[in-house]
Amino acid sequence: MSRVGKNPVPVPAGVTIDLKGQALKVKGKRGELSLMIHDDVVVAKEGETLTFKPRDESRRARMQWGTARNLARNMVRGVSDGFTVNLEINGVGYRAAADAKMLNLQLGFSHDVKVPIPAGIQIKAIKPTEIEITGADRQKVGQLAAEIRSLRPPEPYKGKGIKYSTETIRRKEGKKK
Repeated sequence: MSRVGKNPVPVPAGVTIDLKGQALKVKGKRGELSLMIHDDVVVAKEGETLTFKPRDESRRARMQWGTARNLARNMVRGVSDGFTVNLEINGVGYRAAADAKMLNLQLGFSHDVKVPIPAGIQIKAIKPTEIEITGADRQKVGQLAAEIRSLRPPEPYKGKGIKYSTETIRRKEGKKK
């Protein structure tokens, strides 16, 4: 039995929800997101909350129940507050610069790496070694952060590379004489 799916999703002030059948649209100050909820899950808007229930007691319906609830919660939180992922760049000569449509990274390659910024996501280079990725869609923000990190993942000997600000790199000792 899903413990996550039992909890209703509170809708804060300033967020409007449009529910037509299985199509859920959420609109807030940070944008608009939509989701098609799985047929095995029943969604109901009760006052200022969204509630989810499985259509039957099948295993698949119970799995989709908690998933649908969390996806809806992430949408509501995204359009009201937004999601932010911070990346840190470590290494001599490693730098980042961002403009409206492109993130330019110098990562020790023979050329600069240019990453296009998708619609609905903002990237700021707070310092030349810190990047802040912000957006309403949690999946897109996390995916872009993971793709940028994969360009030069941190290595365990000197710690050079791109890492999440919350990540801790386990360091290894170098070879001894």
